[in-house]
Amino acid sequence: MIEVQGLTKRYGETVAIDDVSFQVARGEVVGFLGPNGAGKSTTMRIIAGSLGASAGTARVGGFDVADDPRGVQAILGYAPEVPPVYTNMSVRDYVTFAATLKGVDDVSAATKKALGRVGLDKVAHRLIEHLSKGYRQRVGLAQALVHDPKVLVLDEPTSGLDPAQRVEIRNLLAELAGGDRTVVLSTHVLGEIEAICSRVIIINKGRIVAQDELSRLSAVGRAVKIELARPGAEALAALQAIPGVSNVTQIDERYVVHGDSDLREAVSRVAVPFGLLEMAGRERLEDIYLRLTTGGAS
Repeated sequence: MIEVQGLTKRYGETVAIDDVSFQVARGEVVGFLGPNGAGKSTTMRIIAGSLGASAGTARVGGFDVADDPRGVQAILGYAPEVPPVYTNMSVRDYVTFAATLKGVDDVSAATKKALGRVGLDKVAHRLIEHLSKGYRQRVGLAQALVHDPKVLVLDEPTSGLDPAQRVEIRNLLAELAGGDRTVVLSTHVLGEIEAICSRVIIINKGRIVAQDELSRLSAVGRAVKIELARPGAEALAALQAIPGVSNVTQIDERYVVHGDSDLREAVSRVAVPFGLLEMAGRERLEDIYLRLTTGGAS
C-alpha cells in the first residue's frame, strides 16, 4: 500500500533523510521509531504530500506522491504532531471544512462520525483556540479520519494527552487498524507500538537501521539481558568470548548479550561466577531501540 524507494531530502548541505526505502502492505500496522531529528517527520510529510523529496519516490495505493498528489490525498489521512488547525474556528466548523476540502459526499454525517470517534462531541461548539493541547490533538486526528481513508499516517497522535486519553486513542487506533486499513504510527511511547503494531521501522540519523516484525526483533534467547552482582571488565570479556555472541552492551551492572541463536544456557553458565542476579531471555523494544539509536541498553 505504501512503497518508498531511495527517498532523500536535503536542506542545502544538511541531509535530513538519506536513501530511505521500505514498504507497508495493505492492512498492516507499522510503528515508525527514531530519536528527535532522525528523519521520522520528514519521511511522513513526504509520504503525505506536504513536503517534496530531493530524490527517490513514494507511492501510496499505486499513486505517485509527486505526480498524483490528489490521488494520494483521496485515500490517505495525515495527522502531523502539530495539528494544522485554524484556531478561530469551532471544532465542528473546522472538521466540516476538512470534510468539504476532501470531497466527502455527506459532509454532515462524516463530520458527526469523526467527532464521535475521537471523543469531541461535547466540545464540538467550542473555538479551537480555547481547547487544551490534548483536545487539539484530537481535532487533528478527526480531520485525518473524516473521509474514512484507507491509509493513515499519524505523527505522535497522543502527544499532550493524559494517561486516560492515551488509552482511549490507543483503543481507537487499534479499532481503526482492523481490516484493510493501513496505518503508519510514529510515537515516542513504545508501549503504544507494542500494543498496536505488528512491525517496526527504526530510523536513526536519516537512515533506516532496522525493519522487522516485533516478534522477530525480540526473538527469545537471541538477546539475553542480565544483571550481575560483580560487574566489570572480566565479566564483560567472559560474555564477549561466548561462541555465537555478536555484541555485548553494558550500563553499570546490566548487560545485554546479542547473538544469532539461543544464548540463554551459555550466558547463564558464564554469568553465575560473577553473581547472576537476574536474567531475561527476551530483549524489550526499549532495549532494541536504545541499542540501534544510541548503542546503549537500559
